[in-house]
Amino acid sequence: MRVHFHGAAGRVTGSMHLIEAEGRRILLDCGMVQGSAEAEALNREDFPFEVSGLDAVVVSHAHIDHIGRLPQLLLRGFNGPIFLQEATAELLPVMLMDAASLQETEAERSNRRRGNHEPRIEPLYTHEDVTALLPRLQPLPYQHSHEILPGVFLQLHDAGHILGSSIVTLQAEGKTLVFSGDLGPDGTPILRDPEKRPHADLLLMESTYGNRNHRQRSDTIHELGEVLDSAWRMRGNVLIPAFAVGRAQELLYWLAQHWDEWQLSRWRIFLDSPMAAKVLRVYQRHHALFDEEARAVWRDRPNPFQLPNMHITETVDESMAINRIENGCIIIAGSGMANGGRILHHFRHRLGRRENHLVFVGYQAEGTLGRRLVDGAPWVRIHGHDYRVNAQRHTVGGLSAHADQSGLLAWYGGFECPQPVALVHGEDLAREALAGEIQQRFGVQALLARPGMTLEVA
Repeated sequence: MRVHFHGAAGRVTGSMHLIEAEGRRILLDCGMVQGSAEAEALNREDFPFEVSGLDAVVVSHAHIDHIGRLPQLLLRGFNGPIFLQEATAELLPVMLMDAASLQETEAERSNRRRGNHEPRIEPLYTHEDVTALLPRLQPLPYQHSHEILPGVFLQLHDAGHILGSSIVTLQAEGKTLVFSGDLGPDGTPILRDPEKRPHADLLLMESTYGNRNHRQRSDTIHELGEVLDSAWRMRGNVLIPAFAVGRAQELLYWLAQHWDEWQLSRWRIFLDSPMAAKVLRVYQRHHALFDEEARAVWRDRPNPFQLPNMHITETVDESMAINRIENGCIIIAGSGMANGGRILHHFRHRLGRRENHLVFVGYQAEGTLGRRLVDGAPWVRIHGHDYRVNAQRHTVGGLSAHADQSGLLAWYGGFECPQPVALVHGEDLAREALAGEIQQRFGVQALLARPGMTLEVA
C-alpha cells in the first residue's frame, strides 16, 4: 500500500490523495483549491494522475475543498463508484450544484468583460455535469466495514467537523491507513466529538490550526453577544460570512440558545442562502447524528432552524431587498471566506458605514477577500469596483469547526501507541509547529507531505 500526495499538501484547500493497494487505485477526496486567483487557476489544470485508471473515490465530507473537483473527474474519464457517509451523500449535490452556479456566473461575468476576439471562459463544470455524477454515489453508515474493492476494506467514523464528516480507515494488504479528514473540536454544538481510532500503520492528519489554540468557546459566544449589543446601540447591521454547511447551523444554534439573553426578538435575522436552506433540511433529517445537548436545545428553546423572526431568502430579489433595510438586520450569507456568493452584495452596500459590524467566524484562506478584511485592508475590490471599509471588524475564532493544536494532539494521543504520521491540510507554519509538538511529546517525527511525494505504508 502506498500514498501519493497531490492536494492540500502545503496548503489548506484542494484535498486530494491517491492510494494504491491490491493493484487498485483509490482517490481520497477531490477538492477544489480556494484562495487567490492564482491559486484557483490550479483547478483548471490536468489531474496529476491518469483519471481513467481510478477504481474508486472515497470522500471525507461535503466541503468544496474536499469535493469541488469531482465533476471534473467524470469529464476526464472516471467511471467508478464514489463512497461517502450517508449524510454527506445528501449534502454533496447541494454543495456541487451551488458550485456549478458560481462557476457559470463567474464565466458569464468574465466573458462580458472580454473583447470579441478574446477566447471565451468556460465554467469548470455545469449543473448537468453534477447531475451526471450523482448515480455514482455509494452512501455508507458510520462504523461498518465494507469491501469496496477486492481486498480493500473501508470504514467511516464520525470526525465531528460537519454533518456526515468522516475519519476514513482503509485496510488492504495487511496494512491500515487512517485519514483524519477534517477534525472538529470536542464540544462543537450539534455534532458529536471526533471518534478515537486504535491503530494506523500510517496516519494522514489535518493540521489547519496546528500552530494555535482557539479561544474558549464560551468566551467567543460572550463576544458575539457583545457585538450584537454594540451593533444595536449603533443602529447598525451585523454581516456574517458563513459556510452554508456547519457554520450557518452553529450560528443559528447559538442564537436559539441565547434568544432571551441577547434580546433577539428585536432583530430581523436573514439566512441569505438558498444552499443553507437546503442544508437545514438535510440536518433536520439526520437528528440521529446530533449530540445530546443539541437535542435538549431543540426540545427546550426555539427551534434553531425555525427562529420566529428568521427569513430564509431564496430568490435574488429577496436578497436585494435586504439592502433596503437601514438597520436592525443580522445577515448570515455565503461564502464563508467572502470569495463569492451573496455576502459580496451586502458588503458593497454596507462596508462603508461605521455603524455596521463584520463578524468572521471561520478560517480565511490566504488570498481571499475575507483574509484581506481580517488583516485590516482599508479598501477592497468587489466585482471590479473599490470600496472603503469603515465597518467594524470582529474575528471570533472560537467557533472554528477545526480542532486546534491541543485538540489535534489529544486526538493523536488517543491511538494505542504513537503512529507514523504525515501532516496534510495546513499551511507550513501550522504544520511545522504541530510536527514539533508531536516530536516533543510522542517522539515521532511527523512528515510534512508535499505535492508529488509518495509514501509506502510500512
